Amino acid sequence: MGFKRRHAGAVAAVLVVGVPVAVMPSSAAARAGERPEQLYVAPWGKDTWPGSIQRPFATPARAQKAVRERTAEMASDIVVNFRAGTYGLAAPLALTEAAGDSGRNGHRVVYQAYGYGTSRQEKVTVSGGRSITGWRPDETLKGFWRADVGELDLRQLYVNDRRASRLVRGNSGLAGKLKVTKSGYTTTSPIPRTWRNPADIEFVYRYAYVEGRCGVAGISGDAEQTTITMDQPCWDMLRKLYGPETPQEWFEVENSPSFSSKPGSWYLDRSGGPGRHVLLYRPRAGEDMSRVQVTAPVLQTLVSGTGRAGRPLHDVAFRGLTFAHATWLAPSEPAGFAAAWSMYMRPAKNGDMTPLTVPGNVAFRTAERISIQGNRFVHLGAQALEFSENSSSNVVDGNVITDTSDGGILMGVVPPDMKGVNRGNRISNNWIHGTGADYRASSAIWDTATQQTTIAHNQVNDVPYIGILSGPSEDLRGIMHGNRILNNRVFRTNRLLADGGGIYLRGEQGTSYADGAVISGNAVTESKFNPDWNVGIYTDDSSRWMTVDRNVVYDYAASIGGCSEEWGDRPVQDVRFRGNFWDDAVPSWLERKDYPGAWPPADEQNPEEGCGEPRDLQFADNTKLNPATPDQACADNPGCAAIIHKAGLLPSYRHLLNTP
Repeated sequence: MGFKRRHAGAVAAVLVVGVPVAVMPSSAAARAGERPEQLYVAPWGKDTWPGSIQRPFATPARAQKAVRERTAEMASDIVVNFRAGTYGLAAPLALTEAAGDSGRNGHRVVYQAYGYGTSRQEKVTVSGGRSITGWRPDETLKGFWRADVGELDLRQLYVNDRRASRLVRGNSGLAGKLKVTKSGYTTTSPIPRTWRNPADIEFVYRYAYVEGRCGVAGISGDAEQTTITMDQPCWDMLRKLYGPETPQEWFEVENSPSFSSKPGSWYLDRSGGPGRHVLLYRPRAGEDMSRVQVTAPVLQTLVSGTGRAGRPLHDVAFRGLTFAHATWLAPSEPAGFAAAWSMYMRPAKNGDMTPLTVPGNVAFRTAERISIQGNRFVHLGAQALEFSENSSSNVVDGNVITDTSDGGILMGVVPPDMKGVNRGNRISNNWIHGTGADYRASSAIWDTATQQTTIAHNQVNDVPYIGILSGPSEDLRGIMHGNRILNNRVFRTNRLLADGGGIYLRGEQGTSYADGAVISGNAVTESKFNPDWNVGIYTDDSSRWMTVDRNVVYDYAASIGGCSEEWGDRPVQDVRFRGNFWDDAVPSWLERKDYPGAWPPADEQNPEEGCGEPRDLQFADNTKLNPATPDQACADNPGCAAIIHKAGLLPSYRHLLNTP
C-alpha cells in the first residue's frame, strides 16, 4: 500500500469502477403486463399453510421450497412477500442453480418486504442472531451481569440495537523491558501474569495501513520474567507479513475479565469448558437487564447464492429487507487474523502464506442478473455483500450499509482466485458509512478486478480506511477494462488508518485510454485525520490507463499522487488528469514536483523500498483551489460547485440518508 509498505510478504489490493442506472431491467412478465404470482410469509404464519396472504408461511425456508416447486414452469415473476417482523434463520438461506432457485423463462424470483416501494412498505429483518435471556448479576465481576449461553462462540454482541465492545486495555501495562521472540514475547513486567483466561486474549496490531490480530496461547513466568506465548501459526505469519520485530508495537489487547471495563462492554467466559460458556455484560446507563434486548450473532452467512461453471444462479432479486446479526469466526482460529486490507493469511503447503478474503455475510458466487435493491445491511461481522467467482450483470442499488465489522461491498476476482470474468455489474446510489468496526483496514467498496463495472452516485463517509478501492490485490494484468467510477460523494475516509484514500486505484485498468478506467464527477473531501499521508484520488503502484476527469478533491494530505514502484516494474504510468478542481495539497515532508500531486521519490539507500518517477502523466485544464479555504473556493466556482451538487445519491434516493 503505497510507499510505506515494504515488509516481506506484504499484500496489496485495489478497487473497481462503475456506471449509473436506477433500477434493474424489468422481467418479461413485467414488460408483458402479466401479474406476478404472489407468496406470503409472516411471523404469525404456519409452514403447513399454503402461503397465501390470509394463510402465510412462517419461515423463509418454507417459502423457498414453494418457489422451487414453481420455477420450472414459470409464466410470470414469483414474488415472496415478507410481512413485518424479524425472521430468525436457523441456517443460511442457500440459493443454488441446481436446486431450482433461479428465475426461469425470462422471469424473476423476488424476495421483498410487503408493500415494497410504497408508503405502506413493512419493516422486515432477516437475522442470524440469537436472543440472550436469563440475565443475573455476576458475583465476582462488579457491575456485570451474566447469562449461560451453552456452546455459543461469538465475536460481536448487540444490545438494544447497538454494537457492544469487548473488554480492552492498552499496552501501557507492559512498562517493563519487552522482547520479541520466535514464540511471542518476554517482558520484565509482571502484569500479564495477572490477566485471567489468557487463552481468550487477542493482541491487536495497527500500522499505517494494516491491522491484524493474534491470539495468546499462554502466559507463564517467575518473579523476574514473564513469557507470553502467541498462537501458532498466527505468530509466524504475522511476523512474516509485518516484519520480524514489528509486533513489538501493538495497539491494544482485548478480551480478558482482568481488563478495565466501561458500560456497554462484554466478555465471553469459556473457562467452564465445552457447553458451559457464560456471557458477561456491563449495562449502559438506563439499561434494565430484565427488559433489555441482547442479540448474539450465530450464523456466518445469512444468504448465499451459488451456481457453477456455465450454470450461474440467475434472475433473483432481494428488495426492502434488513440483513442483520451475522458473525465471522475465522479470526478466532489459531491462525488468527494476520491481515492486509480485507485479506487474511493462512499457511500454504510450500511454507508460504495464502491470502484469503473476508467474505460477505450475504454472498453470491457465480451469479448473474441478481438485483439487490433498497435493502439495509447492519450489525454484521464480516463484509456486508459479496459478488465473486464469475458473477456478471448484477445490480446493487439504493441500499444502506452500516455497522459492519469489515467492508461494505466486495466484487470481482477475490483472493486467492487469480482469474475470472465479472462483467457489467453496477453499484449505484448506496449509502455506505460506519464500516470497519472490527477490521479497520477495509474498504467501503472494493472492486478487485472486473470489466465494464459502474460504481456511480454512491455516498461513502466516515470509514476507518479506504472509501472506494478499485484494483486487484496482485498485478492481475489483462483482466480489468472499461470500468467507471462516476459522481460518487466520498468524505471523511482514513479516520484511523493512513496510506489509503477516498478513491484508491491500482493495477493495469485497460490497454489504452479508450478501454481504461474513467474516474469522473466525484467529490472527495474532508479527510485530514492522518496528515502525513492519505490521498484523495490515489493512483498507486502499477496504476495505468486511467482518466481522472472533472473531480473535486480537497482536504486530504495529498489531493492526488501515489507510489510509482520502479523497483518492482510497477510504475504509475499513462494517467491523465483533466478538468479537475483540487487544492493540490502535498504533505510537508514531501518535496513538490514541477507538476501537480504527491509522488514520493526513490530511496537511494534501499532501492527496493522507495518509489520513483511516474511516467507519461498528462495534465490539462485543472483548477487549483485556495488551499486555505478550498470549500469556499469551490462554492464560488460554478463548475466546481456543480460537481459537488451532482455527486452522491441521485435526488430520488436521498431519503436514504435519513435511514437510522
